[in-house]
Amino acid sequence: MLRREQSEPRSMRKTILGVIGGSGVYDIPGLENPRWKSVKSPWGAPSDALLFGTFKGTDLVFLPRHGRGHIQTPSSINYRANIDVLKRVGVTDLISVSACGSLKEELPPGTFVIADQFIDRTFAREKSFFGPGMVAHVSMAHPVDKEIANALNVACAEEGIKYARGGSYLCIEGPQFSSLAESNLYRSWGCSVIGMTAMPEAKLAREAELPYAIVAMVTDFDCWHPDHDHVTVDAVVKVMHANAENARKLIMNVAQKLGPVHKPSPHIETVLDTAIMTAPEKRDPRLIRKLDAIADRILPKKASAKAKRPAAKAKAKRR
Repeated sequence: MLRREQSEPRSMRKTILGVIGGSGVYDIPGLENPRWKSVKSPWGAPSDALLFGTFKGTDLVFLPRHGRGHIQTPSSINYRANIDVLKRVGVTDLISVSACGSLKEELPPGTFVIADQFIDRTFAREKSFFGPGMVAHVSMAHPVDKEIANALNVACAEEGIKYARGGSYLCIEGPQFSSLAESNLYRSWGCSVIGMTAMPEAKLAREAELPYAIVAMVTDFDCWHPDHDHVTVDAVVKVMHANAENARKLIMNVAQKLGPVHKPSPHIETVLDTAIMTAPEKRDPRLIRKLDAIADRILPKKASAKAKRPAAKAKAKRR
């Protein structure tokens, strides 16, 4: 599918909407012809198999971020493999659904925040597909695709979901919730919500040239709030179930708005054109092979062929 999608003119590509489901969202009932399929990645195992299906003519691919049964912690999630398999199967637009805490009085539990900025406070996660032998720097100044965010905005209004457009998502390492001092610090920064999974997910989506937007579903006030001096799993889960149903309705609505024909986001879908720093003759063939889905568009075909030669020589020697 990857090769076929890349061979089509960008203006004529069909929409394949990718959805990453957060806590409480482990499936999407209502899809036509639903089927789960495992997809391999050179970056390791993704969180789960992918759920393929269609809804009113638009193709969808769903991935439960924590795995069905919620088996992955925010830090154990293989974010690189998750983004890689979604890009590998041809996803053109990506929506992240993520449970979070509120850092503002006007964003009570049950509110959906269509965040447009991130602050990354994680420290124990692989944050890039690139590295020694293939250095790249992509811009994260504006990490959210406006067209997808606009569609989410209208869909929330139509579905009667309480929502807020814009705001900064503060991502902590977890799995523990923040201390009171930390919560007050993040509030002083003007952050809207706090969560544990948007980073490095959004960064990796940008490296993969995938238009990305996030819906942060508020499950609780963080511990700064006088009525919530500590966050409990029980309280979070109660709101999470109600949010999950709204999330499913929202995804179906947005799928119709995006429609079967993909609307290009040129500034995102060509970001690698000016990001690669490493000279062609200095690039690591092993890393290039792992980038076959993420960066195939900008890698010269000769480089791809050369990258495969060491493996072929190794096989010859073993014979």
